[in-house]
Amino acid sequence: MASPRALIVDDEPRLRQVLVRLMSRDGFACADAPDGAAALAQMEREPASLVLSDLRMPGMDGVELLRRLRERWPDTVVVMITAVADVEVAVSCLALGAVDYLTKPFNLDEVRARVRQALEKRRLILENRDYQRRLEDRVAEQSQRLERLFLASMQSLADALEVKDPYTRGHSVRVSLYATAIAEALGVDDDTLRQLSLGGHLHDIGKIGVREAVLNKPGPLSDDEYAHIMTHPVVGWRLLKPLLGDAPLALAVVRSHHERWDGSGVPDALVADAIPFEARIVAVADSFDAMTSHRPYRQGLTIEAARAELRRCAGAQYDPRVVAAFEAALDAGAITLGPG
Repeated sequence: MASPRALIVDDEPRLRQVLVRLMSRDGFACADAPDGAAALAQMEREPASLVLSDLRMPGMDGVELLRRLRERWPDTVVVMITAVADVEVAVSCLALGAVDYLTKPFNLDEVRARVRQALEKRRLILENRDYQRRLEDRVAEQSQRLERLFLASMQSLADALEVKDPYTRGHSVRVSLYATAIAEALGVDDDTLRQLSLGGHLHDIGKIGVREAVLNKPGPLSDDEYAHIMTHPVVGWRLLKPLLGDAPLALAVVRSHHERWDGSGVPDALVADAIPFEARIVAVADSFDAMTSHRPYRQGLTIEAARAELRRCAGAQYDPRVVAAFEAALDAGAITLGPG
């Protein structure tokens, strides 16, 4: 193993020689410098794990050198060397990141002992940091595992809905994919994409509470039946609220994906920008998939026909900016018609 490096910084050549000999005998590869500027240049060439620096030097003094060392080489142990009259200043250097200080004149055995103590402190700090990093990695790994298990559970709920309503098989997956493509066209951040994808998967989960006779009715719904089926956003929101505390945007999608830009939607009659942004995206994705999916009582629309319908309803049912992003994603090939 390479010897640890020590840098001795002092404007007195004789003192530098004494300390270089002492540190060399203790197994350090030593370099020396007469002032702060020379010390920084030496550190750039060959960084040292230990710096013994005088406090008062011409040009850059020890305090400024300490600041620079802490900024550039934060793991380097710095021990200040000072005259008895400078002890208060030396103590203040501890607050700036020095590990210890020595007062002139000093005993060489004391220097050895204080250096060993300072290096032991550095070792413990580095070990603790490494432990914290490994602990954080393990926590992150566990969190990811829990999230995967949670998503699998949520997908099972969505699958249960599709068993109940076979004509929507694959709908939640397609809505999630379409919504993600729209959001990417709008340049949203990764966390929003993650929550939007989850919200797309779960947006219709409240239909579990809808009567099957209504859910699977092959023809038009009566007003009462329509009102019943449109309770699913609130049912889903209530079902998922205890589970999605860490994903409020996904929860907003579940509750608000049937709001309309003009305020005529459900459940809260929100208008325009008062509708959660993520819900506005899923509303377009949901409508596109519904229009292009086949049903027993009708054929699905072509992509171009569905696109024209979305454009026609922009500014009334849909956020015009989201419809424009949908068209951009469609033109870029990020949205293709899935089986449905």
